[in-house]
Parts: sequence; structure tokens; C-alpha cells
Amino acid sequence: MSEQKITVPNIGDFKEVEVIEVLVHEGQTIKKDDSVITLESDKSSVEVPSNYQGKIKKINIKVGDKVSEGSIILLIETNEKEEKNNIDKIYIAGALEKIKDFIL
Repeated sequence: MSEQKITVPNIGDFKEVEVIEVLVHEGQTIKKDDSVITLESDKSSVEVPSNYQGKIKKINIKVGDKVSEGSIILLIETNEKEEKNNIDKIYIAGALEKIKDFIL
């Protein structure tokens, strides 16, 4: 198991934006690309997705907080070995696809 940080991504020209919704809770298991919070600027609102799959250990923000790029949203416990194996399988499958014509 490995603990990873999910942070606020690039938010464009804004120095800070407001957290208007927290979509997850501590102890919840989420998948990669699940939305974790909603941010609002003067121009729009946007949901921030998770970069990882796993169990949420700690949420570092709350509704009303002002956050900027790089602010830690939450900590998530992931199965790093499982994720690495999945990446390895994708890489190997892609490599085999590229060389299969040369082998056959």
C-alpha cells in the first residue's frame, strides 16, 4: 500500500478559487477519475477528478476554503503494486501489438 496526494490542478489565470462542494468522505473507496471536489471561480465551476484509485485516508479541505494550484485536497491509500502491474500490462500489450507483424 502507498499513500498518495491529490492536489488542485492548474486553475488557469486564477490565484485562488473557492471549494463549493466536497463530493467524497474519509474512508470512502474511489476509482481513478472519480470527482472529489467542485471548485468555483468568477467564470465557471469545475469538478476535480482523482488521479488514483483507493481509499481516502484524510480530506484536507472543506466547503468555503480558498485553494490554489498544488493545494493538497486529500490523501489516498492506493495499491501501488496493482497500479504498476496494470501499467506494465498496458505497456507490454502495446509493445506486442507493434512487433507482432515482425514475428509472424
